[in-house]
Amino acid sequence: MTNPADVLDHWVDGKPWTGESTRTAPVYDPALGVPQRSVRMATASDVGAAVAAAAAALPAWRESSIATRHRFLLNFRELLNARKDALAAILTAEHGKVLSDAAGEIARGLEVVEFALSMPHLLKGEFSQNASTGVDVYSVREPVGVVGIISPFNFPAMVPLWFFPIAIAAGNTVVLKPSEKDPSAANWLAELAADAGLPVGVLNVVHGDKEAVDALLTHPDVAAISFVGSTPIADYVYRTASAHGKRVQALGGAKNHMLVLPDADLDLAADAAVNAGFGSAGERCMAVSVVLAVDAIADDFVARVAERMQGLRTGDGRRGCDMGPLITREHRDRVAGYLDTAAADRARVVVDGRESPIDGDPNGFWLGPTLIDRVPVTSAVYRDEIFGPVLSVVRVEGFEHAVDLINASPYGNGTAIFTNDGGAARRFQRQVNVGMIGVNVPIPVPVAYHSFGGWKASLFGDAKAYGPNGFAFFTQEKAITSRWLDPSHGGIDLGFPRNS
Repeated sequence: MTNPADVLDHWVDGKPWTGESTRTAPVYDPALGVPQRSVRMATASDVGAAVAAAAAALPAWRESSIATRHRFLLNFRELLNARKDALAAILTAEHGKVLSDAAGEIARGLEVVEFALSMPHLLKGEFSQNASTGVDVYSVREPVGVVGIISPFNFPAMVPLWFFPIAIAAGNTVVLKPSEKDPSAANWLAELAADAGLPVGVLNVVHGDKEAVDALLTHPDVAAISFVGSTPIADYVYRTASAHGKRVQALGGAKNHMLVLPDADLDLAADAAVNAGFGSAGERCMAVSVVLAVDAIADDFVARVAERMQGLRTGDGRRGCDMGPLITREHRDRVAGYLDTAAADRARVVVDGRESPIDGDPNGFWLGPTLIDRVPVTSAVYRDEIFGPVLSVVRVEGFEHAVDLINASPYGNGTAIFTNDGGAARRFQRQVNVGMIGVNVPIPVPVAYHSFGGWKASLFGDAKAYGPNGFAFFTQEKAITSRWLDPSHGGIDLGFPRNS
């Protein structure tokens, strides 16, 4: 079933491309714990060749008509929808998420492709006729140039789809660097774009690690960088790319809190906590990792969550399980280590994922859903972005205590409140310093025609992903002041120009 000798190459100028590097890395099937293929790791020179291909394609693509770009997006959307099952199988094989979750990831990516189809409207400028006598002022939006996209392992299809359809719709060309842990989806998407009629060189894929990332961040022909990943790396990407004159949107990590008030529907809240805490094995930047339960209902709430967890099946995502493995053995071991930390910090491990029965190969990177109660806010279990199936419960005295904890966090990605009190919900959304807020919605990822992004250490740069912010990021505005002179015009006036 697996062939580690099979090497995934880069995709440059509309075809697979080897480049000069002989260095490769294994790509695992996390549910089996074995390499299924290898991926070629780019040198800085290889990245330069991909950027050169994108730069060569840029003049023709940026001058292509809106109708041409719109037609490509229509074709791409139809092909992606028709072939989405094949892509979902790739996601499950390389990331480990269950097939239903993989299908959901693709659906959310498709939303952005469909939003990008509104580009004829969103690329329009503005016009002021006769701003001054005989003078018109208008603006146009133009592409920024070659765009570098660096995407994470947890959404190998959705995150690239957040960025490159909008970048391409706006007339840019792209070099995509996916995670080397699950790289095949990026090549699949690039080949699909070619089938949809995208000219060669407009979308290129290079694989690699820090060497490839640094080459993109510092290349003089790359105008903009879009990044999604952990906060320390997002900070590094932002600082490095900005220092080299690029515009940057770098989405970082999170520690998302969910507040449960005493008046909430506890069954709804417990369902939401399980769904948002353990979907995709907790490897989501929008996962709920901390529940703030008001003391009065905390015991009842924890019991309901634990009861629901007993019915979850952890195992191979191709077997109809609820939750799959973690991405690597090292990551699995790191996440499992937090359970020992919790015990040392006198938290209560209610459900220990290390003891979960597994419906899958014993060599897979397994850790079942884990519930930890009475987590002290001084513990690393509370402070760190664990990025795994670990749900912590912190008991709070009331609304104000919970808001203070949320606002004290260095992260500001997502948060949620569960309540039937409209006044409390309104106070919550006004008082928390977080970029995305859910009211009785545990994972408040905005729809594609809004924009995605957090505050504080969850976002570096001032542009959120997709939505109107996406088109603003991938374009630059020109303002033109125009006067067509009447033959009777003449004379010299050295005074400062003014409206009249």
